[in-house]
Amino acid sequence: MADLGPIKRPIQRVAVAPSMVDPLVNEDAMIKPSVLASGTLRVCFLSVVLGGIGFAAAYILIKAIGLLTNICFYGRWSFAFVAPTDAHLGGWIILIPVAGAIAVGFLARYGDAGIRGHGIPEAMESILTNESRVRRRIAFLKPLSAVLSIGTGGPFGAEGPIIATGGAFGSMIGQMLETTSEERKVLLAAGAAAGMAATFGTPISAILMAVELLLFEFSPRSLIPVALASAVAAGLRILVMGASPIFHMPPFGAPSHLSLVFYALIGLICGLASVGVTKVLFWVEDVFEKYIRVHWMWWPAIGAVVVGTCGIFDANSMGVGYDHISAILSAHWALSAIALLLIFKWISWTVALSSGTSGGTLAPLFMLGGALGFLLGIAIIRVLPHTGVNPDVAALVGMAALFAGASRAFLTSVVFAFEATLQPHGLLPLLIGCAISFWISCWLMPESIMTEKIARRGVSVPIHFQANPLEQLGTRDAITYRPPVITIGTTVADARKCIGAASCPPDGHAIVVNVEGSTVGVVPIKDIVDLGVDAALPVSQLAIVPAPALKANHLLSVASRLIARSHLKAVIIIDSAPPGTPLGVLTAEDILKAATPQN
Repeated sequence: MADLGPIKRPIQRVAVAPSMVDPLVNEDAMIKPSVLASGTLRVCFLSVVLGGIGFAAAYILIKAIGLLTNICFYGRWSFAFVAPTDAHLGGWIILIPVAGAIAVGFLARYGDAGIRGHGIPEAMESILTNESRVRRRIAFLKPLSAVLSIGTGGPFGAEGPIIATGGAFGSMIGQMLETTSEERKVLLAAGAAAGMAATFGTPISAILMAVELLLFEFSPRSLIPVALASAVAAGLRILVMGASPIFHMPPFGAPSHLSLVFYALIGLICGLASVGVTKVLFWVEDVFEKYIRVHWMWWPAIGAVVVGTCGIFDANSMGVGYDHISAILSAHWALSAIALLLIFKWISWTVALSSGTSGGTLAPLFMLGGALGFLLGIAIIRVLPHTGVNPDVAALVGMAALFAGASRAFLTSVVFAFEATLQPHGLLPLLIGCAISFWISCWLMPESIMTEKIARRGVSVPIHFQANPLEQLGTRDAITYRPPVITIGTTVADARKCIGAASCPPDGHAIVVNVEGSTVGVVPIKDIVDLGVDAALPVSQLAIVPAPALKANHLLSVASRLIARSHLKAVIIIDSAPPGTPLGVLTAEDILKAATPQN
């Protein structure tokens, strides 16, 4: 048996108690616990509040972006959410994104550098390395930087900063109320999901986004609070903005079997494109890091020059472009316009995001994927006109498949494309296209667009959503050592016979119980077999060390936390039924063996 730690040897130290079970352990830790732990009710209530905060953040941010866009490009006071497309400013259009980028650079340097980037990788890093603690000022500086960046023509989506802002508020509330790290993680994810649901009106995909990119688990204790936050935010969006899908496209019928083959081909090409998009993005970021010698606060301004230049050639490449996605899905644009958008949106977004400014990735990836999918669909129709391929569906598949490959959020991509368009016949093509794109991305690229940056910092991101074995196995299942049980009134001579019959190791311990059978503690076997000890003495005269005990139907996760918290190397496992007869001793090594899959 493993050592229980240093043993003090007083003349006599007997601790007889009706229960040795750790008082910090409660019934939520049993093998069959309540579906929701006792603290989940509070987290659910806070998640409902976060749903409202997420909607408010989304609504205010979108209105602020609309106001700044109208002021900068049209010289009018209006909160309408418009694109810079019709500004017709000529070469002067370059100055507006540069001015916004300079402001973002100053805000990042003198406010908080955490506002740089699109927000989701930073939220992932705070969960994985900082116990879901996000600095409070991020909740205010991130949306402000997004307004400055996007409102002056930055080629980003508003959803990324909104998701980051909602997550920051969730973390901030968790820190104010002194929650556990697990509860803070759920609150952060709930706030992020609320932001996405409020922006797009897609509550289910918002939940899946939280699961695939933030929670890395699939359990009721996290799903229910996140679902509540997402539902509240989406409900408020319907109340204020209506229930129409954010991306409009004409209805279409069920796909033919032959067309599914070509939608799969589109998924494959988009998977390859997602790898290229990701690798080029971080290659450009490396160029900024290695070759741009000015301070990083000026990098967004350099990227904004590229944004403005692309805007001269195609003004549609500037701004959020949600309407542009609808136009692509509805085939309202000429092929040349879609091709130009694909080229210049990709260039401007890649350079601008690599420069470290503030903005989202979801909308640009959806736009690029939609444009690529539409062009591929048209090409298939022209070469093979009888395949049954619909260019609108091809655009829908491309939109979701590019995001699935780049982000590795497979379920989020499929469900989002359905919720954002409400086209049920698109689900089968979406599943096929996104699955193939996801597989291609995993095969060719070790990290995703969401994880590459933090992986370079040495942060390991979970890739498998497996059930935690410590939450499934009871302590009884992991016991490997069953030491002898000695009644406290037993003489040393009889105890020696018991030890000899049990073939105990000399460095082990024997469990001592009282006359009722309740655990008292442990006594070193070397004390019992010590020839200098009078054999007629009762065991109670030896040094009995109280040891923590858990019931046989407690989970291994509880035992691991108890060992870690008390710095002990083992705990006694007692029968669940009174009087708590000892069954054995559980060590840290036993827990590791039980939790490790056996091949």
